[in-house]
Amino acid sequence: MEKSLILAWILVLSTAMALAPCRGYYSDAEPYVPAPKKVTHLHFFLHDTMSGKNPTAVVVARPNMTTAPNKSFGTVAAIDDLITVGPNVTSKVIGNAQGLWVMTDRDVFGLTVYIDFGFTEGEFNGSSISIFSRNPIAETERELAVVGGRGKFRMAQGGDAIIEYNVTVIH
Repeated sequence: MEKSLILAWILVLSTAMALAPCRGYYSDAEPYVPAPKKVTHLHFFLHDTMSGKNPTAVVVARPNMTTAPNKSFGTVAAIDDLITVGPNVTSKVIGNAQGLWVMTDRDVFGLTVYIDFGFTEGEFNGSSISIFSRNPIAETERELAVVGGRGKFRMAQGGDAIIEYNVTVIH
């Protein structure tokens, strides 16, 4: 009796589903067409200051012990660094870089960084570039991953960075 009741419900539900209109998994909306990509070359200087009365990078966590040759392994810092047009800290400020860096290389000095470069002046005022990448600071030249952005850099990707931050952003 129970089996026939279950079978009856399966048949009722199957029939009801078969009679329901099927629209499919698509919509009648126009397909997404991304805007053409632009290439913008930026050149700026980042001032990362860990000393003095007004540091812009502060260690917020440090391991109690480490067996790594690099005793800084595991250190975490929060940053709010100035971005300027020139190498001098008194150069015109065009934004700030906020985020975190973590010493993640046990053998040499290497970081993993999350930094949002926010621009507050000029053509890119209100826009930012977000980087989340390994940063092998012992290397003279290195490439960091641009993972997104805001404003004019919305959906940004790609990028090359050198210490003075020559950045090519495709957006």
